[in-house]
Amino acid sequence: MNVQQLGLLTGAALTALVFLTACSGSREPGPDPSLSAAPPVDQAEARSPKALLAEEVKTDLEKRLGVHESEFGSGTGSACSTRSATMFTQECATTAAATAEDAAFALTKTEGHEGFATLRSVAAKIQTSVSDYRRLKCASGPENPEVRDSCLAPAAVIAGAFPELRGGANLGLAGK
Repeated sequence: MNVQQLGLLTGAALTALVFLTACSGSREPGPDPSLSAAPPVDQAEARSPKALLAEEVKTDLEKRLGVHESEFGSGTGSACSTRSATMFTQECATTAAATAEDAAFALTKTEGHEGFATLRSVAAKIQTSVSDYRRLKCASGPENPEVRDSCLAPAAVIAGAFPELRGGANLGLAGK
């Protein structure tokens, strides 16, 4: 028997002894729980107000995003996708309105709180893009090639808004 096998055998025997002692049905108290390496359950589950707020923001925003993303799609599945024939229609304008609402909700929920820089930045960018889309009257199917080209960037942001807001909320959990 080599040294490694002897070490494994000794470790297994010690583990069995500890297990048998703990499960022996003895009325003697077990080891002192204060000696445990893990924090007590009540401390392990205690969360800071900042962490609780981040979880609340994420949960509340996710509810909205789930509904809107199911209804309006996202990315290439969005009416505002730059590859979509509906980018220059009221359908994209309706999607833009929903993304603007979700962005405003995110900004309201995080106002005055630290740790949501990414979410706030994403939400502000979405609001600016929606504003640009409306200002350029992209939903009316502009015929001017320069205006059509100018509609591409805001429409792309709108198309990716739901996953971007979700990502920002997830980073909020990490304080970013």
